[in-house]
Amino acid sequence: MKAILLLLFIYVLSSALYANEDYSAKIVPKNMSVAEKKKRFFALLVPAVDDAYKKLYKQYLQAKYNIQHHINQEEIKVLKKKYKVTTDRDLLIALKPHPISITLAQAAMESAWGTSRFFTEENNIFGVHGKSAKGCVAAAVKKGNGTVWVKKYKSLEDAIEAYYYMLSTVANYKRFKKLNYEGKSVYEIIQGLKEYSERADGYVIELASMIRFNKLTKYDTKVAKEINENLL
Repeated sequence: MKAILLLLFIYVLSSALYANEDYSAKIVPKNMSVAEKKKRFFALLVPAVDDAYKKLYKQYLQAKYNIQHHINQEEIKVLKKKYKVTTDRDLLIALKPHPISITLAQAAMESAWGTSRFFTEENNIFGVHGKSAKGCVAAAVKKGNGTVWVKKYKSLEDAIEAYYYMLSTVANYKRFKKLNYEGKSVYEIIQGLKEYSERADGYVIELASMIRFNKLTKYDTKVAKEINENLL
């Protein structure tokens, strides 16, 4: 009986320590349970993704206002150049950020819940590859006879910003951005991410499962409520 009580005490104590832990992206605590991995992941990613989404949504709303009222056209020209578009509509499609739930699901899948080497060492949350050694690190596995380069980022915030920009400017994700702009459901929008992985349909199916099982759309509901209440 004493042994059982002692084990129970140790469990409660360790849980309390984890609960108060100031998580680091660089350090993965040993022997974490799946629940603890997820807790660490959400603690690290949700605030950063939430901030990035709000900044991007502000930018989208401001551009939309400027276009509708035919003002600040120089700013619109700068944004069109940055996002590699020519029309007002295409700019708004590019600027509108996709739901937080999709971002978190991709981050979880690509970084093994924030425990992958590229996440901890290079802040590479989304498994983004590069074309050369510049700004990248070599992966352990090779593709054919070639080196696989994985991008390095200064911070999680930089990685999130670069990820949103990539999906807004790379031609493979035009359908994804269009579905998002049209306000389709999360599960419809992710159909435009088949090009993100060689697994294509399999990747989208896993992404949908990740969102549904972990109830990630609650983060979309939360930010939408904040926007409606003008808390941005």
